[in-house]
Formats: sequence, C-alpha cells, structure tokens
Amino acid sequence: MNLSITRSTAGTFVRTAVLFLAVALLAGSATAEPTDESTAQTAPPAQSTDTGAASDTAAPAAPNAAPASPEATHPGATPGSIAPSAEEKIKATIPIYYLGKKYDEPLPLSVVEPIITDKGIQGARLAIEDANRVAPFTGYKYNLVEDIIPKKGDIVAKAKEILAKGNAFIVADLEPDDLIAVADLPEAKNSVLLNIRSSAEKLRQEDCRQNVFHIIPDYAMRADALGQYLIWKKWPRWFVLRGDTKGDKDYLAQVERTAKRYGGKIVKESVYPFPPGARNLTSGYQQVQGQIPQATESAPDHDVLWVIDTNDDFGDYLMYRTYSPRPVVGTQGLKAEAWDPAYTESGANRIHSDFKKKVKRAMTERDYTGWLGVRTVTDSVMRSGKTMPPDVKGFMLSKDFNLEGYKRIALNFRPWDHQMRQPIILGGTRVPVSTSPQEGFLHQTYTTDTLGYDKPETKCKFK
Repeated sequence: MNLSITRSTAGTFVRTAVLFLAVALLAGSATAEPTDESTAQTAPPAQSTDTGAASDTAAPAAPNAAPASPEATHPGATPGSIAPSAEEKIKATIPIYYLGKKYDEPLPLSVVEPIITDKGIQGARLAIEDANRVAPFTGYKYNLVEDIIPKKGDIVAKAKEILAKGNAFIVADLEPDDLIAVADLPEAKNSVLLNIRSSAEKLRQEDCRQNVFHIIPDYAMRADALGQYLIWKKWPRWFVLRGDTKGDKDYLAQVERTAKRYGGKIVKESVYPFPPGARNLTSGYQQVQGQIPQATESAPDHDVLWVIDTNDDFGDYLMYRTYSPRPVVGTQGLKAEAWDPAYTESGANRIHSDFKKKVKRAMTERDYTGWLGVRTVTDSVMRSGKTMPPDVKGFMLSKDFNLEGYKRIALNFRPWDHQMRQPIILGGTRVPVSTSPQEGFLHQTYTTDTLGYDKPETKCKFK
C-alpha cells in the first residue's frame, strides 16, 4: 500500500515537472532589450578591444504565457477531439501555411558547398515539431500546410485557395512582387503574412503593407550592421564593387545611406566589368586571377572593399585577388546576416544540433527565418491565448511580444514598418566575427533600432 502511494506521488511530481519544463521551453530564455534614455549617438567611442559586441545588458525575463482563451471557433482552427496524456486538453488545431515558389536560385561557386533546394521550409518544419511536442501542455496544436508552386505557377490563385478557408497565418517565401500581389488581395486583409525571404527595401518603405511582417532583415539593417563595425574598427573608407541587378542597386542605396549616417566614405563605386566566365574550366582560376586585379586597381586608397553581388556571380573570387590587400565585406567575405552556421552564442548550439539531426545539413539564413516565422505564430498563440489572425497580430505588435531567437535579447516588431528588431551576426567565415549593434551606437529606446530605418526616417504608410 505504501509502495503504491509512493509511486503515485512520484508520477504526479514527474508530470508537474514536465509541464513546467514544456512551458519554459516555449517561453525561451530571451530577455527584453533594455531601453536607454540617452540620446542617439552615431559616433563610436575610442577603440579599446577587438570584440565589437553589442552593448545590451540583461533585462527582466519575457512574461509567461497568458491564460488560454476558450476553444477557438474561427474557420482556420479545428477543435481537438483526442485528449492528451497530460491535464491540458487540445483547444484548437491551427493551420500555418507555407507559401512559396520554385524560383531560380544562384548556384554555389564552390564544389564543396552543397546545392540546397529546400531552404526555409526545413526551418518551418522544425518549428512546427517543436510546438507540437509540447501541445499537450500548451493546449494548441499546429498543422504546417506546404504550398510551394512551380516557378511559372499562379501565386495569386494559390493564395486565394488558402484564403477561401478564412483568415490565415502565411509564412511567405516569396519575391517582392509576388508578396505584394498576395498581400493586396481583399481576402488577405485580416490575415498575417510573414516575409522570410526578401530583403527588398521597398517592402518596408513605399510598398509596406499592414498585413505583412518582415522576419528577414532588410538591406538597410545589413548595411548598418557592417557599417557600425567598420566605423568601430576605424575603417571608414570603402571601395564599393557591385553587380547590376535590382537587388544590387537596392543594397547600394543602403550602403550609401549607412556611409552618411555613420561617417563612412565611399571612395569609389564601380560595376564589376566582367561576366562570370567559365569558372570550372581548367583555365577558369587563371582567368579570374587576372580579372580581379584589373577590376580593383583603379580604386583610390581604401580600408575595405565592400562587394555587392546578390546573385553570387563574382564576390567569392575577390578574397586574396584584389590589387590592394584589403578585407572584403558585403554580400561575400564578412557578411551581415540573421543567422550563421558557425554562430554558437545564447544556446544556439541546441538549434544547430536539432536541425542537423533532422535535415542532415547546416541551417541557412532562410531556414532560420522560416523557423522564426513559425515561432512568431506559435509563441504568440501560446502567450496570448488567441487563435484568430487579427487578434494574434495585435499581440505581435504589443509590448508583451518578446520572442526568443537565440540572440541574447528578445525579438519584437517595429510598429512603423513591421520589421523584426534583432541583432545581426557578422559572419561568413569559419568563426563569426561580431554581432551588431556595436558598442557605442546608442538609441533612446532600442539599440537594435540603430540598424535600419528608425521611426523618424520611415517612408512607410500602411496600405
């Protein structure tokens, strides 16, 4: 008799411990970014060390999950019919749509770099598994509905098919024109679209939409992240060598903005004059070795070469081949990204391990933004107790939304353009170099608002 009581007590204790562990798992260990009442500062202090780490400090932990709401009844959520093994019953099963298109992707320049055809979706799948693993404790389960159409497919028709079922959560792996076409559908007005692919500035400025949230950093954030580090290092003179695509021109405009903002100087800006060439022929490397010095020898004295090559045509060939021996930064060399396969701070080893175990490769930036896009929805539902997209959107824009993303501080959205605030990793090498915002670049509210367009600068007028 005493033995059975002991076993019963032990079982209760284990179930309680698992419940608290599950809630802690979803809540994450992020802390809200502290505010700084100092006025904005654009000139960094004298260099003292070579770490360049962001100057944020720990703040009170993000709030616990809000009490669950009554069972959801909107068209996208279906009541659960099977009671889980724990005390909490499934209140709703919520669909999250992954909408994408099979666009042409740049091929890697190196034969040791694998050709990846499933960027983004694998991160979303991992996030769904994470959320459903603790569904018995949170009360919410999720279905990932994958709608990836051919390159020439009709994205608007597919979106209408999704939205015919009601307001929806859509993780959008789309180029700018397709994203705008979906966002502008009357049926999408009260849905939530999460941009995980495009860094195009127009999506946050002139073409911003009230139903679109941007998980991936824009070109302005990337340029500011690198610019802060270069100014901190006292490397203010930049030679810009670029391609001539729409993305290249967009990124160039943001580098010019960064130079004015932080006191950098673009000593020269040139378009790379040679075609990609026959890279894999026997004479390919000799050809490149002769072309790169020709393309770079006319530049005035500079501290770094800032390459802008969004199509990956020539940027990786610049290192160790330039006329003057200078560091290379930009789209190749030292890159500013939301994620880096070698980043290990703030418990990031955990997600690297989970992803590699599941997918058998390293997590790319778009895998991370896909994971973060799904996490935005699942975490908001758990914390707010809401399941309908308009209600969840309101929570995402509230001060209570603080998302753990393995970046030391909690992530949230800027209300003026719906861009996610987040530290930017400076990597692309075997070991990450730094994380921006850099020490000494201050802001009166969020230091992450020193990256990209601040409220007084925005051109966004939501449509």
